[in-house]
Amino acid sequence: MLRDPPAYQHELEMVTLESLVPADHLVRKIDAAIDLSFIRAKVAHLYCADNGRPAIDPVLLFKLLLLGYLFGIRSERQSVRDVQVNVAYRWFLGLRLTDKVPDASTISQNRRRRFADSQIYQEIFDEIVLQAIRRGMVQGKVLYTDSTHLKASANKNKAEQGQVAVPAQAYLQELDAAVDADRLAHGKPALKRTDKDDEPPPTRPAKVSRTDPDSGYMAREGKPKGFFYLDHRTVDAKHAIITDTHVTPGNVNDSVPYLARLDRQRERFNLNPYAVGLDAGYFTAAVCKGLEDRLIAGVMGYRRSAQRAGYFKKHEYQYDAQTDTYVCPNNQTLTYSTTNREGYREYRSDRTQCASCPVRARCTQSATGVKVVMRHLWEEAKERVKARRLTPAGKRIYARRQETVERSFADAKQLHGHRYARLRGLQKVMEQCLLAAAAQNMKKIALLLARLLAPLEALIGPSLALLAAQAVVMYVWPANSSNRLRLA
Repeated sequence: MLRDPPAYQHELEMVTLESLVPADHLVRKIDAAIDLSFIRAKVAHLYCADNGRPAIDPVLLFKLLLLGYLFGIRSERQSVRDVQVNVAYRWFLGLRLTDKVPDASTISQNRRRRFADSQIYQEIFDEIVLQAIRRGMVQGKVLYTDSTHLKASANKNKAEQGQVAVPAQAYLQELDAAVDADRLAHGKPALKRTDKDDEPPPTRPAKVSRTDPDSGYMAREGKPKGFFYLDHRTVDAKHAIITDTHVTPGNVNDSVPYLARLDRQRERFNLNPYAVGLDAGYFTAAVCKGLEDRLIAGVMGYRRSAQRAGYFKKHEYQYDAQTDTYVCPNNQTLTYSTTNREGYREYRSDRTQCASCPVRARCTQSATGVKVVMRHLWEEAKERVKARRLTPAGKRIYARRQETVERSFADAKQLHGHRYARLRGLQKVMEQCLLAAAAQNMKKIALLLARLLAPLEALIGPSLALLAAQAVVMYVWPANSSNRLRLA
């Protein structure tokens, strides 16, 4: 017999939040594994100690933000609405069923006024990484780095032609010294240089968004065109814990911030990698040389430069290191001419020989009849990196990119709202990426411990299970074969 269901919405019930949250809910696992109380001490200096109204607990504010990234909630306003009706979120924040949830404007005003000039977002991310390191979840022997694009909150049609700053290259001073040394070794005078400190920063013409000028117009092959930001992320090989995230405009090459961010990880977290896995975007002479200077073996993808159809490829010109010359496909010698400011040696052919060469049309159409081949001063470092990728150890390291950093980005986009920049401006997008990466690390740490805790609690009880699980993660857990690879 069909009956109308009774309405229970206005009945009083004696319940606790503890009884309403499932035992296997993600927030329970994170609360058991991650200690966020450090936030209060790190922002205490930003609050008045003896004046004003009682402040909302900063730990609650940042937990609310992290909830949004953990569960892919699209905005802070939506996060507040979800907390109002989700008992698991209230349990995680320490709110009762009848407690008022902070307004979304409270979060935005704290960001704009209290936390704007602080490093709290970076400090939260760093502390989560340190908690993973203390649990043995970060090995620091092989690191993988890549970048992904975030769509800026800017219409690509609302732009104007302007000038954007050219990112400063940290290696330029070293390159200048190498150029002068190479020229002197070849009997040429050092190049005259002006005092760069007195010169204005270099710029180049580019599209500039009227809505978000900090974003960069991206026009890469195989990528969407428009205004984007790039999130440059590094993960550890053991459990894909994110050890660094850094944001640049979408028109900055991946290799530009790489070495500086690698040094930061080594100093901040005392990591000592012996190898790194990178894609072809990092395959530059400066990065290859920088890695060798740091005694780190680079394993990188290789992408051949674009060649004009019908012309000889550069690898068909054979370099002879003993004579410091190139030999063209017609067995004629190209000799050293000069070393330019960009760090390239120029090797030129003999005009008289080229005039009667039967394959000249496939070699050059120069009006002077001279073929010029360029070779970077640090080209040998690139050649060693290229050769390392083809070794068995190099192949194994490079293959794990898809399991580590590429998987990390896929999870970020699919589950944590990492496709779009929520706010405008480089600093605010940096805050978004730091919190998203911190949330992913929290989730990873919690799930790794939970996988071990469940069977251990049945064997030895909950009091000893956590200690045993941490010991297993640190000393026993099979990380992967990369920690046993040794590269020449």
